[in-house]
Amino acid sequence: MTAAHGGPDVAEREAIRSAALWYARLASGAGGEAEHRAWQRWHDADPLHRQAWQRIEAVREQFARVPGQLAMPTLQGRDRSRRQVLGGLLLLASAGALGSIGWRSGAGQRLFADYRTAIGERRQFTLADGSQLMLNTNSAVDARFDAHQRLLHLRAGELLVTTAADPLGRPFRVETPHGRIRALGTRFTVRRAEGFSEVAVLEKAVEVSVSATAAPVRLEAGQRLRFSAGVSDRPRANDASVVAWETGSLIAIDRPLGELLAELARYRTGWLRCDPRVAGLKVSGAFPLDDTDRALAALESAFALTVERRTAYWVMVSPRG
Repeated sequence: MTAAHGGPDVAEREAIRSAALWYARLASGAGGEAEHRAWQRWHDADPLHRQAWQRIEAVREQFARVPGQLAMPTLQGRDRSRRQVLGGLLLLASAGALGSIGWRSGAGQRLFADYRTAIGERRQFTLADGSQLMLNTNSAVDARFDAHQRLLHLRAGELLVTTAADPLGRPFRVETPHGRIRALGTRFTVRRAEGFSEVAVLEKAVEVSVSATAAPVRLEAGQRLRFSAGVSDRPRANDASVVAWETGSLIAIDRPLGELLAELARYRTGWLRCDPRVAGLKVSGAFPLDDTDRALAALESAFALTVERRTAYWVMVSPRG
């Protein structure tokens, strides 16, 4: 049922708002089994809920395919399908959903970053100076290039950058809340996580600054460093897993299953957890990131595990039997 002016009525708006709230909670991966069961009850309780959920999914999928730096001009254009996307987003906003989806969680900020990727997506970009930027899953970057600097601000996720020579001699830096990396004609990755960041150098060198008073730490090719604000660990050697995501693989070498699943969870929407009884199981192998269900099936087959799916958004890996 719709209102006389053609827009959604109060019940539909409330259903859309609730669907957006549920989507934000499930996509964050922070909820537990009880929350996913509550979502299922909400979803099944009313046809309006099911329709609202389908609309949220459709808008998300369409909007995620638009490159971040082109999103706003594209949505303002004349293409009908993209105008429909904009209409859907405005509908969500009118229901209060975009606000609920969460500036507090960072999702709203990622939506309007200069460069971004959706969950499970990897994407290559060419920057204004010719440098090559690749973003890993669920990542967001802002770029500030002017007469004096080339600066990337990593809002979320992980990047791989191959810097180009600059005729103006401007330094190339990547910053996170935990420090700043200066490229020395190089190729390197930076990952921002909860409470720390990590840089891995693939070619040449970088300098990492974690405070205004501490001397920068120089890393050479083959080294990586984890750091937080004012503190850095000792440099360590890279391994095969550092940049395997570039080609769509997750490589594990005697890695605890709990850690492996936490990494795999970055590439899928919803909640993926490991039963504590098998969290310490050591796993080795290469797993596809573009098909996480196939990766889970490989784990289930090779390591005598059971993959339990309550919904598409709730998966538990447990010992078989």
